[in-house]
Amino acid sequence: MAPSSASDSPIAAEYRRPTKPPAAPATLTAVTTYGGDSVPASELIDIGVNLTHKRFHRDRDAVIQRAADAGVTRMVLTGVDAPGSQAALELAQLHPGRMTATAGVHPHHAADWDGDTEAALRRLLAAPQAVAVGETGLDFFRDFSPRPAQEAAFEAQLDLAAETGRPVFLHQRDAAERFLAILRAHRQRLCGAVLHCFTGDQTLLHACLDLDLHIGVTGWVCDERRGGALRECVADIPADRLMIETDAPFLLPRDLEPRPRDGRNEPAFLPHILRAVAALRDETPAALAETTRTTAERFFGLAG
Repeated sequence: MAPSSASDSPIAAEYRRPTKPPAAPATLTAVTTYGGDSVPASELIDIGVNLTHKRFHRDRDAVIQRAADAGVTRMVLTGVDAPGSQAALELAQLHPGRMTATAGVHPHHAADWDGDTEAALRRLLAAPQAVAVGETGLDFFRDFSPRPAQEAAFEAQLDLAAETGRPVFLHQRDAAERFLAILRAHRQRLCGAVLHCFTGDQTLLHACLDLDLHIGVTGWVCDERRGGALRECVADIPADRLMIETDAPFLLPRDLEPRPRDGRNEPAFLPHILRAVAALRDETPAALAETTRTTAERFFGLAG
């Protein structure tokens, strides 16, 4: 499954007109976030945004501007299949210094993995804006692809990451035993790995930390019903392994007020997640913003 060409890509078509980068936040000391409250100004990095998703087609430029206004100055756009990875890379290339992208095949799409897919990802990863392989891993909750296909695509992408010297952007749901076993067999060859959208408990967290994984935390941590296990262990994540993300347009923080009518998450809500994580770790938002930013810069090789 090769990616579409630049001429027929929906992102390329949408952005064929000239674009200008979003304006910087109006103040260097504080930014006003969704809901009207102020937080210390920081150059936040959202490490997981599905910005090419169809739910952003109607107002993508406005979403990008709102993120900048909220202090989210850089984003890593998530690739979930070969065409989607190309679209993410194309969008990132239109916003140099503000966006980078991953290139990979999500376990939901693992049944589509073949030699053409691997070749397409390899071409995309030659671009400097393609900073990680993924989203890849295992999802035994949905099982949208057969489990043997998921494992084969996962291992192939771990090999690809090792060959290209890129870190991996990982997904795991209800598959911890096989996920850890496969990853353990490949870990020494990988330059880095982050388990995106971590929702597990202390046992899984420490198993991941034992494999020298970084941990991505989303608005799941804001849900006192489903996110209880994460809320209990988020303080155990070492500062130099923790990064934050929205996974927009998914995983709108449950306690966000006012709640968007369409239920869509977006990068401008990252400061809300930052504050929730900081409170659970007994840190100031400003301090956590600084450490998560520098950790993301180091992990993805972003310019400081």
